[in-house]
Parts: sequence; structure tokens; C-alpha cells
Amino acid sequence: MAVRWSGGHSCPVLCLNVSAEGLVVSGGERGELALWDGGGSPAAQLRLPGQDDVTSVVFSARCPSTLYASHGETISVLDTRSLQEPLERFHVNEEEINCLSVNDTDSFLAAADDSGAIKIMDLESKKVIRSLRHSNICSSVAFRPQRPQSLVSCGLDMQVMLWNLQKARPLWTTNLQECGPEEDSPQSAGQFFNPPLAHSLSVASCGNVFGCGAQDGKVRIFRVTGVRFERELELQGHSLGVSQVLFMPEAYWLLSGGNDGKVLLWDVGSEVGKQQKSPAKSLQRRKAQAPASSRKNGKLSKVSSSEQAGVVPKLTIEHGEKVNWLSCAEIKGSRRVLVADQSSSVTVYPLLEL
Repeated sequence: MAVRWSGGHSCPVLCLNVSAEGLVVSGGERGELALWDGGGSPAAQLRLPGQDDVTSVVFSARCPSTLYASHGETISVLDTRSLQEPLERFHVNEEEINCLSVNDTDSFLAAADDSGAIKIMDLESKKVIRSLRHSNICSSVAFRPQRPQSLVSCGLDMQVMLWNLQKARPLWTTNLQECGPEEDSPQSAGQFFNPPLAHSLSVASCGNVFGCGAQDGKVRIFRVTGVRFERELELQGHSLGVSQVLFMPEAYWLLSGGNDGKVLLWDVGSEVGKQQKSPAKSLQRRKAQAPASSRKNGKLSKVSSSEQAGVVPKLTIEHGEKVNWLSCAEIKGSRRVLVADQSSSVTVYPLLEL
């Protein structure tokens, strides 16, 4: 049964996150920030200076009381033990920030913005050490767990990129328009009208598998092998664009939220697990099967589409409103999905299956 957490915001909630200690934070329009206790009551509230929308909130990996919040072109550093004026402010992006990510050694912070730039800040020196770039709005960026110098990003240029901070250029890039069905497929015509603009990505705890949600309603699952990544699976369950994807701490449970008002829970472990056992052989087999890139893409599409592979959602939540953000928390001993939408409240659903 769904529970609505209200009283923390007067404007729509745009983003959510949960600390290692289970503290829930939400960011909203007009600079609103709220911390929540486990019972769903606001424990603290703050309106950030300038009243720009709070678009992303992330906790420090090593110091769970340190919170980074992006609003406009600014990143504010806050102490959740005493939610008051920001301890520090960084202004390194030139346009509105869409997404923040901190690596798991707490050494780097990535900030992706509307110009397509991803600014990488060294958190010790507090200086930008690298500026990476998409050709259009960069909507999402995420460091890979256990690999503090490696990150993935996606954007409205339909590109998904793998980066290493030692290089200014991506190690590997995939254009989602080119890794779709073959030309004679009726879906390819639909792609023209509903292109796969990439909105969100999330990396599984293993660090090698990540998911990307796009405007064409699909979630694509990729696996990194060395300095490249390949598409493993395509999940089709949303009738409109996928605004959010989130891998849960369990190895390969993935949540997706869409503009169709649905929240879906997927278990992709059986599919990516097959490939995980022998990545080198898998790669060689695929290369042998499909030397030409257009044929390779078509072949992969056929093999890995969710309908063919039989991957269907384990759980469908008919939320009913466009999903702005998804998060997951352990509350009172049970796992819950937290959903932010166009309203000023956070909706909490139990995950009884887990």
C-alpha cells in the first residue's frame, strides 16, 4: 500500500537520494531541500540561495552526513546534521546542472550540465581536473563502483559514453539510434519520430553492468568489458519515455520509471549473468557472428530484446504520474521504492517481493 510523504515541499519534487545510514533527502523546485525521518515526516527543510531548482542530490561516499546539491549552475555542500546555509559553494559549470555523481573513494565529483559538459572536480584540491563533453545536453553521469577513475554518461545527443579520467576523450561511445532494430523493422520508423534521447543511467554494484533509460520507452542494459561496452539486453515495458533507471543494491534488480506513470521492477540477473561468466568468449562469439556493424546491431537487437528473451517486469506499479526520480530505502526493516513526481510529495511503495 502506497504512503505519501508530505509537508517537506511546497513545489514539485525533482530528485531523491538515500544515504548509507538510511537518511532520505529530496530536492525540489525553487531551491527546496528536505530531509525525512523513517516515518515520513520532514526532519529538516531548507531553501537554497537563489531559489534555482534543485536538480540532483548525492551523499558523500565516506562521510554520510555530507550532502552535495546542484541548483542552477551551483553545487552546494551541506551538513545534514545541521541543515543550514551551505558550508561551501562551487561554481564550475556554465549552464544548469542536471546530475551529480561522487566516486566511491570520495575523491572526485562529476557534474553534468545543459551545455553537454561534465565537470570533474577533485574534492581535495576543490579544482576542476577534467572537462568531458557531449554534443547536446548531458542528462546523466555515474561513477562505476570499485573503479574510482571510471564513469559513464548519457545525453540528449543519444550518446552513451565510457570515460577514464586519465583521458579527455571517451574510451567508448554508442549511439542509441544505431544500436536499434534493423531497417526493415517497423520500430525503426517509430524511432525517427520518437528518438532514443538518453535521460538516465545507473550502474550495478558489480561496476560492469549499467542500464540506460531513453525517450523511446526502452531500457538498454550494457556490460563493460575492458575499455568498451556492449549491449546485453533491451527491456520494453514503458509506453512513453523512460525518465529514470536505478539498480538496487541487490546485484541485478533494476527499477525503471517513465512518463507513462509506471514504475517497473526488473530482474536482469539471469540474462547478464550468462554473459558475466565468460565475457571474452561472449565477445568473440558475437564478433564471429556479426562482422558488419549494421548486421551486428540488428543481430544483438533480435537476441536481446526483452520480449524474445522472456524478460518481463517482476512488479508493475501504476503510479499514475510522470516519474521525476526514483530511489530505494530500507525503512522499518523492509525495502521501499520512493517516487518523486510532479507533486510536492514523495510516494513510498513497499517491495514485498524482496
